[in-house]
Amino acid sequence: MISVWELETFYRKRDIIIIGAGFTGLWTAISIKEKYPEKSVLIIERNSVPLGASTRNAGFACFGSLTEVIADSEKMGWEKTLDLVKMRFDGLKKIQAYFKNSEIDFELNGGFEILNHDEPLQRIDEVNKKLKSITGIEDTYFLNQSRIKEFGLGKFEYLIENPCEGSLHSGKLLQKLIEKCHELKVEFLFGKEVKNISEQTNEIEVQLSEDISIIADQLIHCTNAFASQFLEDEEIIPARGQIILTEPIENLRLKGTFHYDEGFYYFRNLGNRILLGGGRNQDFKTEETTAFETTEFLQNHLESFLKEVIIPNQDVEISMRWSGIMAIGSEKTPIVKQASERQFCAVRLSGMGVALAPKIGEIVAEMI
Repeated sequence: MISVWELETFYRKRDIIIIGAGFTGLWTAISIKEKYPEKSVLIIERNSVPLGASTRNAGFACFGSLTEVIADSEKMGWEKTLDLVKMRFDGLKKIQAYFKNSEIDFELNGGFEILNHDEPLQRIDEVNKKLKSITGIEDTYFLNQSRIKEFGLGKFEYLIENPCEGSLHSGKLLQKLIEKCHELKVEFLFGKEVKNISEQTNEIEVQLSEDISIIADQLIHCTNAFASQFLEDEEIIPARGQIILTEPIENLRLKGTFHYDEGFYYFRNLGNRILLGGGRNQDFKTEETTAFETTEFLQNHLESFLKEVIIPNQDVEISMRWSGIMAIGSEKTPIVKQASERQFCAVRLSGMGVALAPKIGEIVAEMI
């Protein structure tokens, strides 16, 4: 049973409850408090630290690779694709406006895509022309063959560079966002899972346990792949991303963020170590899960990719393995909308949450 003290403080009525303390939930809270400082905002997170994709990703400040932009344009047309690219571009700018690079280990070393065939090169001028209005650069993507040798990537034919992408420390960014939320008087409940939501005409009740529930005026779902529990009508498919991190490598030449195979493989340097993730396209069905596990099949596949492709002829040890859960759908556009009279959602970020969340937060603040 709870006491009157808890009931009148931690569990009192709020204007807005946000479920999920990942990048989307935190940026949404910040945007709401900046727009409506008088509103009380509570973030509920079921884990002791934010989990899901935000603390389990590869730390890419993701702009998107050439083949990815081409694939998106073919799947959902140029208008939606350019909207998404702009949102990522603006999102990365916003992160840099809020935090010093040194606070979140933000490095703008450029993004690189490695290719074994020249098909995407036929469309590079067309894509650059489309992207110029967003990036302000003549050549957002350009061929840079000299760097294949510089990075020690012997196995590839082509290397495409883009200067808009960087890397950061996801944990440090989350900590800074939580600090910012505290500054703005956003409140938190960690370690509490939402069991049930019941919406009435004049309020919404969020049940945390048999004897604890909190009333709010509005509720925002920001739990990405885990939101399907409450948003049954939305197309939210979980997508697990598995990752390996090497021990330090002497004289590591790799520097920057790298994509291969339409972004299904992604790797970067973390100081003098290599962080590699992906390969989901080798086993789509198994990886459609919310289970935080690694599989022997994909871990072996990533190790082979590391040793054959990224640093051939070198002995490397793996120091850590983990997985994170993204959310995808039949197209890449995130679901940001009003779900009912008092409920809103910002979910399905297709592995681009770092860059998308700062702008998605603003969109939600406008909606409420």
